[in-house]
Parts: sequence; C-alpha cells; structure tokens
Amino acid sequence: MVTPTHTAPLRDDRRVVLVVAILASFVVGLDSSVVTVALPAIRHELGGGLVVQQWVVDAYLVTLGSLILVAGSLSDVFGRVRIVTWGLVVFGLASVACAVAPTGAVLIVARAVQGIGGALVTPSSLASIVAAYRGAAQAKAIGSWTAWSSAAVIVGPVVGGLVVDGIGWRWVFVLSAVPIAVTIPLVLRITGDVRPERGQRVDVLGAVLAVVGVGGVVLGLIEQERLGWSSALVVTALVVGAAALVVFVPWELRVTRAGGAPLVPLDLFRARNFAVGNLATLSIYGALGMVGFVVTLFLQEVWRFPAWLAGVASLPPTLLLLALSTTVGSLAGRYGPRWFMAAGPAIAAVGALVMLGAGDGPAAYWWSVLPGLVLVGIGIATMVTPLTSAVLGSVPEREAGVGSAVNNAVARVAGLVVVALAGVVLGGGVSVSGFHRAMVVMAFLLLAGALVSAVGIGNTTSRS
Repeated sequence: MVTPTHTAPLRDDRRVVLVVAILASFVVGLDSSVVTVALPAIRHELGGGLVVQQWVVDAYLVTLGSLILVAGSLSDVFGRVRIVTWGLVVFGLASVACAVAPTGAVLIVARAVQGIGGALVTPSSLASIVAAYRGAAQAKAIGSWTAWSSAAVIVGPVVGGLVVDGIGWRWVFVLSAVPIAVTIPLVLRITGDVRPERGQRVDVLGAVLAVVGVGGVVLGLIEQERLGWSSALVVTALVVGAAALVVFVPWELRVTRAGGAPLVPLDLFRARNFAVGNLATLSIYGALGMVGFVVTLFLQEVWRFPAWLAGVASLPPTLLLLALSTTVGSLAGRYGPRWFMAAGPAIAAVGALVMLGAGDGPAAYWWSVLPGLVLVGIGIATMVTPLTSAVLGSVPEREAGVGSAVNNAVARVAGLVVVALAGVVLGGGVSVSGFHRAMVVMAFLLLAGALVSAVGIGNTTSRS
C-alpha cells in the first residue's frame, strides 16, 4: 500500500494552502464567467460567426472535462502543490496567447490549452485543502473555498463587461492572468506537499480511455445543441466516448488485480459516502444545470429582460452560496453532513415549485421567480459544502486528488446532460409551459438527491 509523506508541512502552511486553493479556483471560475461577455466583441473583430463564438467556449470545456480525471491522478502521484503550480503556469501562458490571438482559430487553440491548465488546477486545489486540514476545520475550509470560488461567477460578468466596453475584449484574458501573478509567489511559500512514499506510474491506458470517454461524451453533449442529435460528429463522439468508458472499468479492475496503480481506484466506491455522494451529485447538479440554463433563457426570451438584467436577476443563488457556505461548512463539520445534504435539495425543490407561479408578465418575477431563486440559493448553500466534505472525507488522503476529480467530473457531466436534454423538456422552445415543465423536472431531480442523501449518507462527524 502506498502511503503519503510530507503531510505535516502542508498543515503547517495551511492558511497559505487555503488562500492558494481559493485563488487558483477563482482563476478558473473567473475565466469561465468572464469570456461569455466578450463573445460579441470577439466575433466582431475576428469574424468566424457563431461557430467561432461557440468554440471559444466549448474548446475550454472539452479539454477541462476530458482531462479532469487524469489531472486528479497526477496530483496524487506528483503532489498537489506541484500540479497546481503547473496548472497555473499553463493557464497563464494560454491566457496571454488568448489576449494576442490574431485569428479565431488561434484563440480556440489557446482556449483549449487554458482548459488543460484548468483541469490541472481544479482537483488539486481542493485536494490540497484535504491534506492541510482535518475534521471540522476541514469542513469550514471547504466552505470558504466554495464561497470564494463562487464569487468569480458574480465578479466575472460585471468586471468583464466593464473591461470589454472600456478597453477591449483582449484585456479580459489579461484580467484572468492577474490572480495567477499573485498566486504563484504564494505557492512558492508552501514548504511541503503530499506525495507517495515510493514512485508510482501513471496508468497511461487508463488515462487515454478516460480522456476519450469523458471527452467524447462532453463533446457530443455540447455539440448536439448546435448540430442536433443526428449529426455524425455528435453520434460518433457519444458512441466512442461511451465505449471508452465501458472499457475503462474492466481495465481499471485489471490494473488493480495486477498490483498496479489504476487511474481511478474503483475501491473508492466501496466507501459508502463516496458512492452515495456521487450518486446524489449526479441528480443534484443535473438540477442545478437546469436552473442556471432555463431561468436565464426564460427571463430573456419570454419576459424580454436585457442580458445584463437577466444576469442580475439570476444572482440570488450565487449570492446566498457566497454568504452562507462557510457557516454551513462549520455546522456540517460539527454535526455531520447527512441532514444538510437531505434538507438542502429539498429546500431547493420547493423553490423550483414556487417558480411554477411564473406567468406571461415580468411582474411575476417578484412573487414567483425571485422567492423561488432565494429558496434554491438557500438549498444550494445548505448542501454544497457538506456534499463535498462527505465525498472527500470518505477517501484516503493519498487519493484525495482523484476523489475530487471524480466528483467534479460527475457534476460537470450531469449538468451537460440536463442542458443537452433541455430542448426535449422545453418542447423545442422557451415558453411559460416549457418553463413550468423544466421546474417540475428540476424539483424531481432535487427531491431524488435529497432522498438518496437521507437514506445513504453516513452521518459521521470528526474533530480537528
């Protein structure tokens, strides 16, 4: 059995570790939220039409999603701090390339490289918190990480809009590189890391299968919105991706039986909270993908809100997540995650049902959509940090990187699947009746997540 070393120095530097983890995740979140605002200006200067706009977003999502499992394994093999550093350097260099891109094609390639950096940063930053903190202090730290990472969603569109209108879209990518310049010197102050005692090899074939599997599914789900389900690209991507994932499981079992180091140790799923937590993630994050997508479309296309106003009107869940996550993390660390994970989705489901009161007139925002979004926000804030703590608290410290990567991949794919199926739920277009159907589906998914959590999560607590 491989055991970790150099754990104590990380705990000695744990305040710096927390700041680094927050800043690193903030960089990834900021870039994701800020680029959307710049798309019209990019199209105007570089041309390429809608295809370039879509791929500026999608190239980042495909590489980020497809490499997340590999990045989690790398963080466990080479050390979380080292992989975060690599990720930040790659992300920073790619941001500079985006800022100076002379054509749409160059910008798309640079965005794909940014996704590689984002994949390296995402699981490693959270896994470093797991290595540096214990017990209730760990849950509180995860709450702080969740809250401040969410702040990027709020700051991004506002600051990005000001930058695009004031000095140009290229400076949006310079803006995303600024936190990196602050973070890397802080990373260099961390004196330790968590590494295996003996050298481990990366499961190369497992990594290829994971990249093709997750990447194919992500690509197919993203492109179906533009090309349709009958497109050869969409069908091929989904079939090849699904086939790779089917082969991935027996290959990982074979590597484990041979005494090797699999990319994803399937023994992780023997831990009750890990297996149940990821099942709950699949349902809950599918619902959250629905609310983020459908509500914004409804406000703009049915109620004719301008884009900026629709963005502001959709902020309550993010604001509540920012305000409550640290407090909820402390409480979950003290009392255990089970009932927080059960109550949170249930509260959010009530919020989805409240939004069934939305009618043809925008005045209904104040007594249907707004209170519904507030309840959704309270529900999200109640369950996100306990869910993350339950999943990561159930895996060995040496495998926290891949544990974080699995949970992140499940959440991302769940959101993409629901958004891809949104057209079926909405009936081919956004309308009041379609919005109502979407809210019912969302409530069902949230209640399923609440039930799974109430029945399956072990309500253990730990002390720092």
